[in-house]
Order: sequence, then structure tokens, then C-alpha cells
Amino acid sequence: MLSKDELANLLLTDVEKFNKEVKDGNVDLSELDFSNATIEGAVFDNVDLTSSSFADTHLIEVKFLGCDLTSVDFNRSTLTECLFNESILNGTDFSYSTLDYCNFPDADLAGAILRDADLSNSDFSGCENLSASRFDDTTVFPDNEYLPEDFDSSYSDDLSSLKDDDDYEVSDY
Repeated sequence: MLSKDELANLLLTDVEKFNKEVKDGNVDLSELDFSNATIEGAVFDNVDLTSSSFADTHLIEVKFLGCDLTSVDFNRSTLTECLFNESILNGTDFSYSTLDYCNFPDADLAGAILRDADLSNSDFSGCENLSASRFDDTTVFPDNEYLPEDFDSSYSDDLSSLKDDDDYEVSDY
């Protein structure tokens, strides 16, 4: 088996060879930086990507199958036709990202950060804990048919938006 750094380099240079190397699963690629890359056709099958960064990346037809994506950074990324089947996305940050035609069957999104993300063309209907994600009024969700039945996409301020009375004092000037 190749080292973590060798696998990371392979992902960026020869995706088909990378897919063959990781096809048996249980690979640790945690805390790696794939920022500013373009990755197409990669298959992460039972790969630990905890705390890795895909910030500012273009991911095209990438499959995350049973992966641990806890605290992964997808800030400002463009994800097209990606699959997150049975993956853990606790604390995963999709802020300012665009997700086109992505699918999240049986994915756990508890604590995922979806602030100012465009999710309009993706399917979240089969995911878990979307209501436990963090989003704001600039997050664009898909139509209700692509959301879990119990999910309410209307934004309401959270506790961090509360202000003390002192914040609203009127000045004499």
C-alpha cells in the first residue's frame, strides 16, 4: 500500500490508478490538503478524510461511499454530480459552495455548515439530520421534493444572533 502522501499525489495526477489503490477501503487520507485542485472521477470507498481540505476545488463525478468526512472543508468549491452515499458529514463546511446534481443517500449531515451555499440542483431527500445542519437566509435549497419530509428550509436566527439591550442603546448625539 502506498503512503498517505503518495496516494494524495496519485489522486491529483492519475485518478484511475488512485481508484485501484483505494478500492479495498479503510484508507486514511485525513488532514490532507487538496485545495485549488480539479478532481474528476475519483472513488473514495470507506476512506477517512477527516479534517481534509477541498477548499476552492472543482469536484466532478466524485463518489464518497461510506466515507468519514467529519470537519472536511469544501468552502468555495464547485461539486458536480458527486455522490455522498452513507457518508458522515458532521461539521463538514460547504459555505459559499455550489453543489450541482449531487446526491446524499443515507448521509449524516448533523452539524454540516451550509451557509451561503447553492444546493438548488441536489437531492437531499435520503439524507439524515439535515435539520441539524447550520444554514442562513442566503442558502439556496432545492425544491421540497428533494429535501427530507421533516426538514424546514426557512431560516430563523439562532442564539448567536441575539443581542443584549446594551447593543441597542440610543446615543444622545
